[in-house]
Amino acid sequence: MRAKRRLHRIALALLVTLALMGVAPVALAASDGVMVFAAASLKNAMDEVVADYERGHDTSVRVSYAGSSTLARQIEQGAPADLYVSANQKWMDRLHERGLIRTSSRVDLLRNTLVLVAPAGSDTHITLDRQTDLRAALGDNGYLAMANTDAVPAGIYGRQSLQRLGLWQELQGHIAQSEDVRAALALVARGEAPLGVVYASDALAEKRVRVVAKFAADSHDPIIYPAALLADVDKPAAQQLLAFMREDAAQAIFERWGFEVVGND
Repeated sequence: MRAKRRLHRIALALLVTLALMGVAPVALAASDGVMVFAAASLKNAMDEVVADYERGHDTSVRVSYAGSSTLARQIEQGAPADLYVSANQKWMDRLHERGLIRTSSRVDLLRNTLVLVAPAGSDTHITLDRQTDLRAALGDNGYLAMANTDAVPAGIYGRQSLQRLGLWQELQGHIAQSEDVRAALALVARGEAPLGVVYASDALAEKRVRVVAKFAADSHDPIIYPAALLADVDKPAAQQLLAFMREDAAQAIFERWGFEVVGND
């Protein structure tokens, strides 16, 4: 009994410590399953890929979704992930530099595109160029919903595009920044923001928004989703899941949810 109470106190202390460090409780994965840390924009597609994988394998898979930056920092703090899928190269590079991923397992998995969305019932029509008056399109009290423009990939790509179009400066003070791209999408879907910058895959997943404009591919860095096993992971199931994500069945799911698959060559 004393031993059980002691183990309970240790577990509780660990949970408190992780909470103070900003590590979500979901990061405490079962050692016999596979824990995936994946960019929030992957949720619909990844949920379906994981379900398909589990039907053919005797392995449980749990996925923690958040901004790529949040997940990378959790991994740095010791969160026991097995597989990390980022929405850009920067955060994967950071983990690589710290020796936290198995370099030989790293692959470029998917591509995405960036779009401007409005609530589905909106009659807004916008052409994105240097003459666009986005500030006027937001209305007197409107804000442009974006993921964090300093850390979250979707926000970083969006800022790059707006800067290259010469529109960033006029929007200062009129941007509602969210913790991840799905949170920004939700602001538009609920009608709390008249416009938002999200991925094309996000717009496809949310019926309460519509695409009003597409950002040119050359207005921002290439949107690439790299995936890799963590450095100390020695789970055949994690390796099998990463391989499965590059097979035809999984790739068809990703494409159905608006992603472009990177070739395996």
